[in-house]
Amino acid sequence: MANNLSSNVTEDLARIFMDKFEASRVLTKGINNQLLTSRLTPSTGGTVSFKRPHDYNTIRTSGGDISSSTKSDILSGKATGTVQNYFTVATEWSNLEEALELDQLDEIIAPMATRMVTDLELDLGSYMTKNCALVSGTPGTAVDAWTDVADAYALMDAVGVPKDDDWAYVMSPFTATALASIQTNLSVSPEVNSAWQSAQVTNNFAGMNVLASNAVKTYTSGASADRAGTLSGTPTATYVSVKDTMTQTLSVTAFTGSGTVKAGDIVQVTGRNRISNATREVFLDRSGSSILWSGTVTADVTLNGSGAGDLVVAGPAIYEANGQYNTVDSALASGDVITLLGSTAQVRTPSLFFHPNAFGIGTVKLPKLNATDTVATTEDGFSIRVTKYSDGDKNKQMVRFDMLPAFITFNPFFAGQGFGS
Repeated sequence: MANNLSSNVTEDLARIFMDKFEASRVLTKGINNQLLTSRLTPSTGGTVSFKRPHDYNTIRTSGGDISSSTKSDILSGKATGTVQNYFTVATEWSNLEEALELDQLDEIIAPMATRMVTDLELDLGSYMTKNCALVSGTPGTAVDAWTDVADAYALMDAVGVPKDDDWAYVMSPFTATALASIQTNLSVSPEVNSAWQSAQVTNNFAGMNVLASNAVKTYTSGASADRAGTLSGTPTATYVSVKDTMTQTLSVTAFTGSGTVKAGDIVQVTGRNRISNATREVFLDRSGSSILWSGTVTADVTLNGSGAGDLVVAGPAIYEANGQYNTVDSALASGDVITLLGSTAQVRTPSLFFHPNAFGIGTVKLPKLNATDTVATTEDGFSIRVTKYSDGDKNKQMVRFDMLPAFITFNPFFAGQGFGS
């Protein structure tokens, strides 16, 4: 009797694929997976929303009488995750039965899983770069000392990022190489053969898990010879105006001539200091200077002939009288000098530092097709559909692996781009 292996083909494919998929992950293991995935179903459509946490003011009185005091507002904001495009790896596989018999599945499937993880993490790295609020060091300057990593930790600590989970600092492999010659008293203890463990430069430096990954996104800063302009209008600075997006629109002008501002560029406003989200106080860097407010441009903008345009930035400058959600010590105003940090048309590969709850990633559990399907799920909720099907007219059989991810920014003030100083 001829062999008949069709009943367990997709199960075997799913098992091998998921093992290799899990072993290749780095960046996706550093952010919140389970929170987002549990809410994503085909019925949610292209978005899924989460309620943002509230914050309050304390009232200080000598006798406890608060009858004339201003009470805190209850303002409900939402963070919305957006479903991305399908990620699919597919191939025609006429010798599937032979591969099963000869135990060749590992070497056939592993590159497919690795490719899916690599492309997913490249897209995620690009998303994180454009949607974080903080910047450590000078954009465009290479990280070449462990103090640069420590500066990122200090910034997160000063901003008030909670220490309820492990923070991560993810750098490019060549940045890790540059630091290798000055690495002292750092240790890593790999427990399993996974990309996450192998990527660890150190599992505890300045309170951060330091990793190397090729998913750190390289981008080119905007080509604008004049790096300083002014705000052409006073931006809306209320929490209500930004609570659902945590972005802010800045109208700018006076950048000489037409130029471009690229997603990922950092803008900084003179005279407006960043304050801690925890203490609501201005804080100083290690040179004793106040840290100016800065924001990350989320989408490319082409400036007109007057050097004017509207920039949408992550990490809004909020300033209100009650101070409940303030992020700056004074409101941005028309005429303020705004600067594009770093050089024009500069190729940059920033490191990424973040709390796991800065961002989230999840996957939609896909409905089965009219074929032999298996839906496999990782321990932290990644869902991948494995489909074996055939084309009778062409006398071929095929297999495809599908994943439908969604990205979300929970809190841009929990993450930043890292450079050298």
